[in-house]
Amino acid sequence: MKNYTSIQDIDNINSWIEEAKALKASPLKHLALGANKTIGLLFFNSSLRTRLSTQKAALNLGMNPIVMNVSGDAWGIEFEDGSVMNGGTAEHIKEAAAVVSQYCDIIAVRAFPTLTDKPKDESEQVINSFIKHASVPIVSMESATGHPLQALTDAVTISEFSKVAKPKVVLTWAPHVKALPHAVANSFTQAMQKMDVEFVITHPEGYDLNPEITRDSPIIYNQDEAFANADFIYAKNWSSYSNYGKILNSDLDWMVSAEKMKLTNNAKFMHCLPVRRNLVVSDAVLDSENSLVIQQANNRTFAAQTVLKKILENL
Repeated sequence: MKNYTSIQDIDNINSWIEEAKALKASPLKHLALGANKTIGLLFFNSSLRTRLSTQKAALNLGMNPIVMNVSGDAWGIEFEDGSVMNGGTAEHIKEAAAVVSQYCDIIAVRAFPTLTDKPKDESEQVINSFIKHASVPIVSMESATGHPLQALTDAVTISEFSKVAKPKVVLTWAPHVKALPHAVANSFTQAMQKMDVEFVITHPEGYDLNPEITRDSPIIYNQDEAFANADFIYAKNWSSYSNYGKILNSDLDWMVSAEKMKLTNNAKFMHCLPVRRNLVVSDAVLDSENSLVIQQANNRTFAAQTVLKKILENL
């Protein structure tokens, strides 16, 4: 494997999950693998878990991480070919990616969507420009339409905490004050489609995700119905896909509450964090013993470490 920019880059999700668990049990076992190797972590947007967990994963493999907040610390980067650079951008991606490739053995990039220009977002301009112009492997730490590191993390977490052979996993939309990307929901959906789970998506009408991603995954517009007998509840907000980037519904009844969780099979609660308390999920659920959000965040390191290990083995 050269690049990791989509959950679809995983050939066998079960073997990747087991590898992540093995790394979790012995995180420094492959410390020599990344010796004298450097990873550049380039952030076009804010981060807490992704930044720290990917940096920790690199350190666990003996790598030297270099971290840059591109939007604040670097020249503005131009991504359009043939552009006349007489505006706010001072450096073109052609030079930027080539230069960073000389400093780093792997480049990891985090960038968010515009949520105003669907074709541009779906073209994955930032990630694909790095793939095109860099000469080293590229890892997505979240892009306009996907978050493959988070999705692998979620798959590992579900595998760890599942008590039945084929758990029911529900991805539920939840209210939010901002229009948020589809990336986490998209990649989580694709990960669940690779696993032996009963997967259901629930959201208000108008919030259907990209049908090319959801494919034949069941979609239920009644949250109570979807929650029935669930083993895992994964809450996430996303904006409208059809009415791109818009907030169509702020119905607080979609918050994950203790009453809603009573409909489940004593389900575990998951969220990628950060999460807005008493808007997305109630304190009672988030602080309960069934909440896995902290364990989930811990697994971010070992998901990233699995990806970096596979790339290092092929350098």
